[in-house]
Amino acid sequence: MSILAIAEQLGVHPNTVRFHLDSLVADGRVEQVAHGRKGPGRPPLMFAAVRQMDRGGTRHYRLLAQILTEALAADRDPRARAVAAGRAWGRNLESAPAPAARAIGAEEAIDHLVGVLDELGFAPERRTSDGQQLVGLRHCPFLELAETRGAVVCPIHLGLMQGALETMAAPVSVDRLDAFVEPDLCLAHLAPVGAGR
Repeated sequence: MSILAIAEQLGVHPNTVRFHLDSLVADGRVEQVAHGRKGPGRPPLMFAAVRQMDRGGTRHYRLLAQILTEALAADRDPRARAVAAGRAWGRNLESAPAPAARAIGAEEAIDHLVGVLDELGFAPERRTSDGQQLVGLRHCPFLELAETRGAVVCPIHLGLMQGALETMAAPVSVDRLDAFVEPDLCLAHLAPVGAGR
């Protein structure tokens, strides 16, 4: 349709149509198309809606998560596979700091890990117990799956933390994650890199 045809159809000024078309073209929802007319004069600009899936449609991410969790659970070694998946996720987080000229310290690494976990919705809190550094997780973003497939979901979280710390070349790692030590608490145990592995 031309700008004038759209303006007439909507009962608005052509400049209003131009403004909105510019936004829709920039968003990739509308495209400029060739006018089929041949003849003298400049042909009018023509526009058409871009054919694509309905971005406003229903989403079923929980179902997808269930499917993927079941696939991991069916693996010969679901725990190892889940930890590896979590590590890959942790290494690919956008919030990983750029490599620094100086080595990152344990405290700074743990603070960064707590920040990453907070951004992901884990409601983390730093703790110590008998001199050992811990991170308590007060919220699980995948609670329903963790309740039914904790043997897969919890190792993914362990791997996530390990991968995030590996990306920083941190001197500490998470060597163990105790799930649901209380109804609203999971505990990640931190240790120097190489210890307990």
